[in-house]
Amino acid sequence: MADIGIVGAGSWGTALALVLNDNKHKVVVWSALEDEIQMLNKEREHKDKLPGVKLPEEIVFTTDLKLTCQDKDILVLAVPSPFTRSTAHLMADVVKKDQLIVSVAKGIEEETLNTLSMIIKEEIPCSRVAVLSGPSHAEEVSRRIPTTCVVGAKEKEIAKYIQDIFMNENFRIYTSPDILGIELGGSLKNVVALAAGVADGLGYGDNTKAALITRGITEITRLGTKMGGNIKTFSGLTGIGDLIVTCASMHSRNRRAGILIGQGKTMQEAMDEVKMVVEGVYSAKAALALSKKYDVPMPIIEQINLILFGGKSAKDAVKDLMKRDKTDELSWEEY
Repeated sequence: MADIGIVGAGSWGTALALVLNDNKHKVVVWSALEDEIQMLNKEREHKDKLPGVKLPEEIVFTTDLKLTCQDKDILVLAVPSPFTRSTAHLMADVVKKDQLIVSVAKGIEEETLNTLSMIIKEEIPCSRVAVLSGPSHAEEVSRRIPTTCVVGAKEKEIAKYIQDIFMNENFRIYTSPDILGIELGGSLKNVVALAAGVADGLGYGDNTKAALITRGITEITRLGTKMGGNIKTFSGLTGIGDLIVTCASMHSRNRRAGILIGQGKTMQEAMDEVKMVVEGVYSAKAALALSKKYDVPMPIIEQINLILFGGKSAKDAVKDLMKRDKTDELSWEEY
């Protein structure tokens, strides 16, 4: 049995607490929100984010960060990506040397273009950082619907250890050394999912969705491999797998926000209606900046930025994507 602290009591942190409790580990979950912790302790249910899912009494919910972080075998950092740096900064004073931290959020910091594992390592230099990602909506994981994810770590032994801790008959874990590729796939797919939602909101069909998914993974793979990720990662669970589920499911907050934008709402109106952090909005500018930094054309990413921040209409963005210069999918020289 492992002693595990989960920092972040949102839908994903709570769902992972259930997985780990099912595996007979000791679990403490932290939130900075007093009202959230009171609700979880009183109702034993996350009424807002995972309604109907009962939380066992064995899981401890607290606002005490020291209690959550001190002397743990593993810490799971599950706050939304915009709060990763500030939360890691708070954790720095209470974690032990060589603390194993598993980052499970998805995003790229706009100001620095750093991935979340990079941010954690900056704020907590004494830590060992791994990542867990994949096509895994919390709503389904919490209901024990079969799900597969990937753990990324520099050391094979650490990846295997985390695999053993998390894996069960409903939650299958693969391992990989490609931390960067895993994080890029998980972050960039949120931006493409916004575009897929916009297309849905405009009333377009399956043809359009398929085009966005396939051309979206092409953009992600071009950038990811240019930055040093492995091409196999982008054809795997944290690449095309995560992109498919995020573009197709109504559990996806990014797709839901995109639908509302396609229907004519502003970015802020869409985020307010979704009532959860829409990670793709926070990663969109960073994705565009990375495409320019590494000189990788990413037309879908470019157009979603123009919709979100440039006042461009969704219909005009789709038209401009369709009217781009003729090109090959596979050139004769490559063939």
